[in-house]
Amino acid sequence: MTLGPRLLRPTEVGRLLESAVAVIRAELAALPDDVLAWHPAPGEWCVKEVLGHLIESEGRGFAGRIRIILASDTPALETWDQNEVARARRDCERDATALLDEFAKLRRESVAFVAGLSATDLGRGGRHPKVGLLRVGDLLHEWVHHDRNHLRQMLSNVQALAWPHMGNARRFSEE
Repeated sequence: MTLGPRLLRPTEVGRLLESAVAVIRAELAALPDDVLAWHPAPGEWCVKEVLGHLIESEGRGFAGRIRIILASDTPALETWDQNEVARARRDCERDATALLDEFAKLRRESVAFVAGLSATDLGRGGRHPKVGLLRVGDLLHEWVHHDRNHLRQMLSNVQALAWPHMGNARRFSEE
């Protein structure tokens, strides 16, 4: 019997948000700072900048938006220039451990916040100028998706660093 896609419960979302921290912690612990600050191409973020984006997204895009939605009836939500914020943060120059500590603290608070959401809260929404109505339940699912997108980006940076040094072993990946 196939269940098919179903909604993730807030507790499941919380566990997935926690697991993202664990993956990032493991990856950062395995890599030296020069690799964490390496840009795979002009205009692409290094691993530390991806982490800085996740920090900003915690407040501007997810927990922050959900708090705004819960505080009033169908509020207007704001956009933000992610690349401009990344440039202003200068995370590539920052200490990776400090970034991880900042992210982990915010994420612990977010996980506790998500665990306290009710079924009624999940249906509440706000209006985003680019995408229209965003419900809390929508944002929870996007949060999980967004994390995995950026985990993949971090891992891809390391793959791009390794690729030119694989010699003939690259043929295994080209099949």
